[in-house]
Amino acid sequence: MTGTDERTSAESPEPGGYAAARLRLLTEGARTGPPRRAALAELTDDWLAGLFTAGAGRPQGISGISLVAVGGYGRGELSPRSDLDLLLLHDGSDPTAVAALADRLWYPVWDLGLDLDHSVRTLAEARRTAGEDLKVQLGLLDARHLAGDLGLTAGLRTAVLADWRNQAPKRLPELKELCDERAERQGELRFLLEPDLKEARGGLRDATALRAVAASWLADAPREGLAEARRTLLDVRDALHLSTGRATDRLALQEQDQVAAELGLLDADVLLRQVYEAAGVISYAADVTWREVGRVLRSRAVRPRLRAMLGGGKQVAERSPLAEGVVEQDGEVVLARAARPERDPVLPLRAAAAAAQAGLPLSPYAVRRLAAAARPLPTPWPAEAREELVTLLGSGRPTVEVWEALEAEGLISRLLPDWERVRCRPQRNAVHIWTVDRHLIETAVRAAALTRHVHRPDLLLVGALLHDIGKGWPGDHSVAGEIIAKDVATRIGFDAEDAAVLATLVRHHLLLIDTATRRDLDDPATVRSVADAVGTQGTLELLHALTEADALATGPAAWSSWRGSLVADLVRRVGALLAGDLPDEPAPTAPTAEQERLAIEAFRTGGPVLALRARSEPVPTEETPGAPEPLGVELLIAVPDQSAVLPAVAGVLAVHRLTVRTAELRTLRLPQDVHGDGSVLLLDWRVAAEYGSLPEAARLRADLVRALDGSLDIGGRLAERDAAYPRRRGLLAPPPRVTVAPAASHHATVIEVRAQDAPGLLHRIGMALEKAGVRVRSMHVSTLGANAVDAFYVTTGAGEPLPEQDAGSVARVLEETLRAQ
Repeated sequence: MTGTDERTSAESPEPGGYAAARLRLLTEGARTGPPRRAALAELTDDWLAGLFTAGAGRPQGISGISLVAVGGYGRGELSPRSDLDLLLLHDGSDPTAVAALADRLWYPVWDLGLDLDHSVRTLAEARRTAGEDLKVQLGLLDARHLAGDLGLTAGLRTAVLADWRNQAPKRLPELKELCDERAERQGELRFLLEPDLKEARGGLRDATALRAVAASWLADAPREGLAEARRTLLDVRDALHLSTGRATDRLALQEQDQVAAELGLLDADVLLRQVYEAAGVISYAADVTWREVGRVLRSRAVRPRLRAMLGGGKQVAERSPLAEGVVEQDGEVVLARAARPERDPVLPLRAAAAAAQAGLPLSPYAVRRLAAAARPLPTPWPAEAREELVTLLGSGRPTVEVWEALEAEGLISRLLPDWERVRCRPQRNAVHIWTVDRHLIETAVRAAALTRHVHRPDLLLVGALLHDIGKGWPGDHSVAGEIIAKDVATRIGFDAEDAAVLATLVRHHLLLIDTATRRDLDDPATVRSVADAVGTQGTLELLHALTEADALATGPAAWSSWRGSLVADLVRRVGALLAGDLPDEPAPTAPTAEQERLAIEAFRTGGPVLALRARSEPVPTEETPGAPEPLGVELLIAVPDQSAVLPAVAGVLAVHRLTVRTAELRTLRLPQDVHGDGSVLLLDWRVAAEYGSLPEAARLRADLVRALDGSLDIGGRLAERDAAYPRRRGLLAPPPRVTVAPAASHHATVIEVRAQDAPGLLHRIGMALEKAGVRVRSMHVSTLGANAVDAFYVTTGAGEPLPEQDAGSVARVLEETLRAQ
């Protein structure tokens, strides 16, 4: 039978003709996807139109009554087992005739066993019901004429759309609440092993909600990939209906292989990955759209008041700088007007880190521009890029949204090509609640809360990101991941020693939990095997934190206080085996000629002397042995030995918005041929401008002179700046941790500080140590991403280590001071 014959038989009001034509369309397989859905809708349209005409008894010129398809049927999206959403619309002139016509329409549909959602209303009743029931209004937004009075249907569409647009400020927040409640009940489609294609977040309901938002003219969703994502979910639902013979939207485990075969896919994993990718596109579009709706509604609420206050005129959006080339505007992170992504390959990571640290979303337009214009990073990455990645990973929960924004435009796979193999990869394990890629990000989020427990938070965070990277390859994912991790670590700029540590973390990320729960910890061989695998105390410390973060990110069944205590016991035993004499204070290197020259000049002039110069260090790789890596600007300062040097220098740098990356302070004895007997404090720091250019050395020196003689009120200057231009506190960072390292030095007490890096942090630490009456003999400061990891070698005024009780008191006071900031 030809397509024309199919339509002719379907137009007959007899149910048998339509049923046969419908069965042929669904079983012959000549058409699939959108063409089949459109053909099924057309077939159904013709049959219902025939029923309507026969029932009305007036083939021509029917007025005052029409048959309207709404909801999914109105959109022409009929899956094999979809219900029919129908509205019999009338003008109220002949209710008896309308009731009789309704019976002639509904009963044939029921006789075929088709699900029917029907209503009979006048135009006024339809509008009133829509105003009371948001779901009814959403269905009417897709109203489509089937038969009868076309003018009546057109009037309904015009009135409903006008009502929707007029009521949008009230109805859209209600729609957002419905979406949130549904997401809370059904979960995230892209992470579920048995997802509901319609109701879960990122499913077909959300796609329909985005159409409603667009119809309001208040905001619109990002269009890139959205139609294709929606089509993918509809195709999967069609295959699910055909393979099960039921009207279901839940993609159950036992159905997935059959659905995959129906779609011509290799297996169920390929099917789930396609579903997850589509859901991710819809979820991201929903996030962006609802954020825009909120911004527009807030703007509309504020604008009348501003106009009244300002006497009219166009309001200029405030832009607050966050980092070089990155600003905040209207609650989003956007690129500065002077930003040039085509000349600044680090800008995508810098913008992402700034957004995550501020707890703000990245503007989709900014991400799109970065994806289109930013140049690839060189190999190995520059130090700034690596630090920005660590800062992004260490930002806690805000990392997730920012990472997803980068992933939506393909930036993550460009930065880390190995990511493509784990992206949207399902995990068929009841313990895991995330896909592989989201589990890795979730592990980094959990690890961010543990950065105060390790000496190398950067290695912990990158290890968290990479620990399951081998799951995209055949074989043992830990073995494959070890190779990948070492390659990635080298590519992003870690030296050979750090790359080896990261490879060890990935290779043995299951070692502690497996050993602690499955082996006899009293057996010395058990402890020895773990010690041999980890090698060092530092790696053991990192592996302990990674184990906890990994388990917490897996799901509630993967971690418990019992498991935690077993792992801690194993770590204690292995640590005792690895323990040896802890190193004393690092011996200072011999001063360079420049350092010696500055020290002599400082001693002779009695004031500070400083020098700024670019600094590079060779980072050898296989491709470019000995190639120099720029490390920022080196600030050398020599000051005659006196009190309060540390807070003074750190405060001046904070006032000038200079970020301290690394810092060393030590006492330098002057050469014997220099007249007099004295010493000079030598500070060798690496600094970078928060944004903009570095200040002139002469200006820094002038302010340092004033800070040392007490005429520059650093605390007041910083307080004024914060009051006039407060920094956004978007990130809920782990609290600072201050400890005393036992037996770390025979000549001084070592106080270790691990805290969130922030402007003026080193100044506050220096002031607290000054108030405690201790002398900083030397210090070693490093900033790893957004984490400050500092060690201060302090003594009494007589140059002796602090008594144990005094050392503990100083550490407690310092920690309380930092927590109070």
